Amino acid sequence: MRLFIAINFNTETRSRLVALRDELRSNSTKGRFSVPENLHLTLAFLGECDEKQVADAKSAMNAVEFKPFAINIGCIGRFRRGSGDIWWAGVNNSRQLTKLYEKLTKKLLESGFQIEKRKFSPHITLGREIITKASPRMFEEFGQPIDKIELMKSERITGKLTYTAIHETKAGSRKN
Repeated sequence: MRLFIAINFNTETRSRLVALRDELRSNSTKGRFSVPENLHLTLAFLGECDEKQVADAKSAMNAVEFKPFAINIGCIGRFRRGSGDIWWAGVNNSRQLTKLYEKLTKKLLESGFQIEKRKFSPHITLGREIITKASPRMFEEFGQPIDKIELMKSERITGKLTYTAIHETKAGSRKN
């Protein structure tokens, strides 16, 4: 199974992200745009995992204690790529989000997972391989409270990339 750990969004936040994606799409000549149900914030990409690794990922998640906190999304930007850029909505600096990320990656590393070494840059991917006349910009922020993280399975179902939550850890519900 191809897995990652993510924060998913409520209906209102997802709707605002879709509006940003649609605005970007209307100013683009090329791109693969994220479908609404796949909009998420990745905390850790785990890759292909066997059953033992699935159990280890669940245990690592359950060992992370965190309190509910809010995140705010306030900019749109891009990672430059030769064949078209990756465009994203950026999450404003959040000490609680960074602490959650650090606790989670520490537990995953202790469980033997290989975690990307690059600096944590919390974002929500709006699309890939995008050619556009749009420019990165700030906007009036919006957000939501975060009270859980989810282990997500990534698979293609009848040709469509589908993400399915297979485990969740709620804030304040540490289980060892």
